[in-house]
Amino acid sequence: MNYKNRIGRYIKSSAVAGETYKAYMPTPLPPEPELDMASLYTLLDKASAALGRLDGMSMVLPDPSLFLYMYVRKEAVLSSQIEGTQSSLSDLLLYENADAAGVPLDDVTEVSCYVSAMNYGLERLKEFPLSLRLIREIHAKLMDNARGGNKQPGEFRRSQNWIGGNKPSNARFVPPPPEKLMECLGQFETFLHDEKVQLPILIKAALAHVQFETIHPFLDGNGRLGRLLITFILCDNGVLKEPLLYLSLYFKANRDAYYGHLQAVREKGEWEEWIKFFLTGVVDTANQATETAQAIIQLFNADRNQIEISGRSTAAVLTIHTYLQKYPVSNTTSIRERTNLSQPTVMRSLSTLESLGIVKEITGKARNKIFVYNEYLDILNKETVQNSVSAKLYV
Repeated sequence: MNYKNRIGRYIKSSAVAGETYKAYMPTPLPPEPELDMASLYTLLDKASAALGRLDGMSMVLPDPSLFLYMYVRKEAVLSSQIEGTQSSLSDLLLYENADAAGVPLDDVTEVSCYVSAMNYGLERLKEFPLSLRLIREIHAKLMDNARGGNKQPGEFRRSQNWIGGNKPSNARFVPPPPEKLMECLGQFETFLHDEKVQLPILIKAALAHVQFETIHPFLDGNGRLGRLLITFILCDNGVLKEPLLYLSLYFKANRDAYYGHLQAVREKGEWEEWIKFFLTGVVDTANQATETAQAIIQLFNADRNQIEISGRSTAAVLTIHTYLQKYPVSNTTSIRERTNLSQPTVMRSLSTLESLGIVKEITGKARNKIFVYNEYLDILNKETVQNSVSAKLYV
């Protein structure tokens, strides 16, 4: 098959620091010639089945909101780590509980903004279509931190950006120049809503992700927003009832292959190979998320059963166990305020949970103690822990 018509063109752009450079203009979606769907159906079926199993988990979880709460945060950590932050999931949970002393504050606020952007986008999608306007709104939430404040949050770039190198002329990749940006974005938005494009939603999401990354419409935050876009498209089109699929771990574990496929699409028009890579990630990620949800259900049930047969089961102990399912890293003050239990009752109940091996106190202090629901955090923390001091301390 001749892929020439799929390949974008390079255009000569205005001088930067005395040099001219070539920027890439992608061809509009969908690809021409059309995708070879016969080569994709086997993987597409596997990915759809894996997504169906994952979506079904949202109906059997005793409290889906708990899993979503933590899973969204795990994704925020992973996606931000791809961009170079050092925060662990424990750092984020401590920050959200106002226990952030000692954690890398700039990093953790960046991760927290990712959570805000994700939640904001999912809520807005209930009443507003996925559009350039909404993408800008989500970007504003994503960049609402010290690092992002000078990167035009919520605004499409008005200057040239590039990937790799220290200037456009020696960069690994140069996205469209600012004067061509709205042309590319207009075509992108048309593709998102074009009802004449009869493609499975998973494949549409795969195409949209690459196109967004290629256009790179913001000065910063494009990678994180591009990964969020996948989940937004799946939820907006009803493929997922809940936002349970995030591919950041897969992209992180296969970083070289990921970037290689993006560039192969741009230079050779190899959309099918990218889609196969993407669908493989959907299968792996959906299966892993399903296994994580099952492991969490088993842990909660086993620990509750252990409490009940221990002879030390009280309403307060069970209340705190339930509380820690949402806040697995928490201090005694937060527990007391959010459970409306007295300080002595909180301390006695935590002592019981600690003696049963369910929680662990990590500060060694007499006051302002911090307790961790260890095994729960271990399940969530797989592949998110980096070599930060806080990660070593809390996990």
